[in-house]
Amino acid sequence: MNEVALVLVCKRPAPGIGKQRLAANLGIEIAQQVAHALLACALEDANDWHGPVVIAPASVDDTEWARTLSVPMTTPLIVVPQVAGNLGQRLNALDQTLRAQGMAQLVFIGSDAPGLTALDYVATCTALQDNDVVLIPAQDGGVVLMASRCAWPDLSLLPWSSDQLGAALMHVCCAAGRSIATLAQGYDVDEVADLVKLVTLLQQDQRSARRALLELTNTIIATMRISHA
Repeated sequence: MNEVALVLVCKRPAPGIGKQRLAANLGIEIAQQVAHALLACALEDANDWHGPVVIAPASVDDTEWARTLSVPMTTPLIVVPQVAGNLGQRLNALDQTLRAQGMAQLVFIGSDAPGLTALDYVATCTALQDNDVVLIPAQDGGVVLMASRCAWPDLSLLPWSSDQLGAALMHVCCAAGRSIATLAQGYDVDEVADLVKLVTLLQQDQRSARRALLELTNTIIATMRISHA
């Protein structure tokens, strides 16, 4: 299979699941609303993808839920739940499973980087033709996209959810002899400050899920200002 596949690694939004830093500052209900809106943005990208799409929910229990996300999609969809372990172990196992099914070029995204655009995906696919690995680093030191045309090296010992992740990921790929292309920096949404940045980032974005996220963000910020007045 020579097509480039998009792999969405995600959690099913639920109270107390994911976005814990937002929940600590905004409350569980609002954090869940944000998680739903962010996932909708990632699914929007999946709907626009020209090639296979893989949904990788965090638990096998969410397999049927993940399949319901395929309803509006017109591209081939595969659901592969993640296995137990830290994120690196889960990504390695997912990568191995998909390559065993004949997929050679894989673009991994999460559900918290609504700033990704069609141009980012085009640039990634283009760079992947001449490089083993393509990364879009995040402003906080992580990554918002990681793509590879060969099996990932062991990712289990990387400092996931830290500002050292991007550098560590590049190091382990270089040590494995992979050629790497790094694209323009992006950012993901983990903190309240990241939500504030969305107002500027998405102001001119006309994609429907992004407009909905922007509306939610503006409402949250307005409520915060009133509560602190």
